[in-house]
Amino acid sequence: MNKQFSKEQLGALCRLAIQAAQEAGEWIEKFDRQNLKTVYKNAGSSEASQLVTEVDIASESIIRNILQSCSESLDIAFVGEESSFDTVDALERFTKPYYWCVDPLDGTLPFSQGRSGYAVSIALVEQTGKPVIGVVYDPERRAVWHAIDEQGCYRNGIAYRSGKHSSKGLQVYADASFKTHANYKLAFEALNRCAEALGFDSLNFIYGSGAVINACNVIDSNNACYLKLPTLEQGGGSIWDFAATACIAKESGAWVSNSAGQTLELNRRESTFMNHQGILFSSSDQIAQCLIETLSRSMGCSDN
Repeated sequence: MNKQFSKEQLGALCRLAIQAAQEAGEWIEKFDRQNLKTVYKNAGSSEASQLVTEVDIASESIIRNILQSCSESLDIAFVGEESSFDTVDALERFTKPYYWCVDPLDGTLPFSQGRSGYAVSIALVEQTGKPVIGVVYDPERRAVWHAIDEQGCYRNGIAYRSGKHSSKGLQVYADASFKTHANYKLAFEALNRCAEALGFDSLNFIYGSGAVINACNVIDSNNACYLKLPTLEQGGGSIWDFAATACIAKESGAWVSNSAGQTLELNRRESTFMNHQGILFSSSDQIAQCLIETLSRSMGCSDN
């Protein structure tokens, strides 16, 4: 990959992504969920990954239309959750210098159930897999997070650093599937040991939101993490679940990696799924490093 966007170009693209996320999010929030029609697609192994609604599809269309002109003029590929099986889109992210990575409605399950925990997520990712722009819009709170690589993180246009909200306990954000993972017991014990070692007075699990809001909640917190363990079956979230928040977390000063502490692979050819490496967002390096080391020892003793 030879092409590199200038600081000014990245700024303009970020503003366009913010516009797209907000317009899609405002449309989502106006939709009457009592009339919502849902279907299931062949994607992943959980209900959350398989569920799709007319709102997901319409939201992606809004975003694509806003980004279309710049994508054509600047040779940017487009990968959206609801069009990810399109052969042309799937291949272009490997041949063009950048691609848009879009989740038009992350947290479709809580949205369809009338709960909070959903958001719009847009990232600009280099062909190498490095996210250089991250935009998240939370329609319920009307909050927008955005970040540009090496240019900082902002919430509602104001410079933002992680750790705004503190607690005495270690807050663990997790997906419902976390409780059914084969290594759940080992992970629970590892989290508990880290909480004790770092002086937290409790270990609190928080379920119910989509991956994007889980990550944003960690970034907002002083003592929190969001953990997904590796699995053999396809799932574990996809690149569009984590690309934008990976950029936002890094620029806010939070930690983001796979569950072994390595860089997220956000443009691998084998799959858009992330089950092969797991996910870890943490509000501090200290929590992340303790958890990575403890998990490594625990999993090393496991036959699973």
